[in-house]
Amino acid sequence: MTKSRRMGLNAVIFGLGSHEAGWRMPESNAVASTDLDYWIDVARRAENGGFDALFLGDVLALQQSADRHLSDAMDPLVILSALAAVTTRIGLIGTASTSFDHPFHLARRFASLDHITKGRAGWNIVTSSNPLEAYNFGLDAMPDHTERYARAADVTEAVLALWDSWQIDARIADKQTGIYLDPLRVRCVDHDGPFVRSRGPLNVPRSPQGRPILAQAGASEAGRDFAARYADMVFTVQSDLMEAQAFYRDMKGRAANHGRAPESLMIYPGIVPIAAPTRHQAEDRLAQMNGFMIVEHVLAKLSEFLGVDLSQADLDDTLPETIGANAAKSQSSQSRVAVLVGIARRDRLSLRQLLMRLASGRGHLLAVGTGADIADIMQDWFDNGAADGFNVMAPVMPGDLARFIDFVIPELAERTLFVVDHQPTLRQRLRLPATPGIVWSQ
Repeated sequence: MTKSRRMGLNAVIFGLGSHEAGWRMPESNAVASTDLDYWIDVARRAENGGFDALFLGDVLALQQSADRHLSDAMDPLVILSALAAVTTRIGLIGTASTSFDHPFHLARRFASLDHITKGRAGWNIVTSSNPLEAYNFGLDAMPDHTERYARAADVTEAVLALWDSWQIDARIADKQTGIYLDPLRVRCVDHDGPFVRSRGPLNVPRSPQGRPILAQAGASEAGRDFAARYADMVFTVQSDLMEAQAFYRDMKGRAANHGRAPESLMIYPGIVPIAAPTRHQAEDRLAQMNGFMIVEHVLAKLSEFLGVDLSQADLDDTLPETIGANAAKSQSSQSRVAVLVGIARRDRLSLRQLLMRLASGRGHLLAVGTGADIADIMQDWFDNGAADGFNVMAPVMPGDLARFIDFVIPELAERTLFVVDHQPTLRQRLRLPATPGIVWSQ
């Protein structure tokens, strides 16, 4: 590993794990997702294990088939704020929607998180796509894909302007003169865009990172262009090396086209690791998880993704060739439809096998084996232009996170691919460019 390139590791926590049936495993506390002690335990494990950051996703609705799987979800910013008090190094990245949050709220919350963590905050920008989310906010339907991304760009521009409404030295706090801040170093932003307006300035001083880290996960044409313009980290769903390499090249090229250094945009595929002392033990653990899968529930979820009713399909047949033809017309998750169909076609999976892939990690890279086996896969992707780091999506929490820390991280360290970084801010730890100081003409 050269000093200029180091594999990043981000711990992604979906409730009690990325596997649909994780909550049913004998080891799981099925109601732990609303217990702060659970989140503290996870955060401390990830921090002590060396992870750069902890990431929490979010959906603003009780999801379909909530009676058959863990769907309740607390506000990520509330959880991360609590974790700020019990961690000292790990980054804390939370999801918030541009579809339903006003830019002033977004800017204020993440700037506040960056202050209380001393520079460890990140915002995962999502546009929201589930119609149930629309209903919760008084809409009859979600806007179409193009409009959602147009709004996301407008909201993000406003948030960036609000973060930049304070110069770094604006707060003087001079007790002798009685001057708290220099009014010439704080300004209104007067953002007046096609979707949102905000006068500003923000009422939170410029944060330790200047701007919190920005992450984004869209893989459609609009999503890719958005990420290339704004994101520091791109979270992607890939399960094939060549497809991941093509995505990596495309995103680096798009960043350059937007006048950015390609290395300023970091690509993080999701990996679902099932690590054990032997391959046989790892395979047995995956089989145990899949044994708790509720087939009808996962089949309904796959039907929703693909826009086709599969309830009467033969689970031992492959996907019909006609399925996936309308993927580009899907307004919910264009990229996820393409990934799932691609996996089924490439690996010639039966519908039952595809359901197990979906249950295990929603189409992300599934890695089952010893620590060395999983490290081999990660090194292959890292060394061959497919990843700058990985979103580690432990299928059952906290057990599989602990196994990754015990079995995989030592292998990565031995190969000098990964080293625990103790630099104070998340931006520094990820080797991202510093946010330039803001200077205004008077």
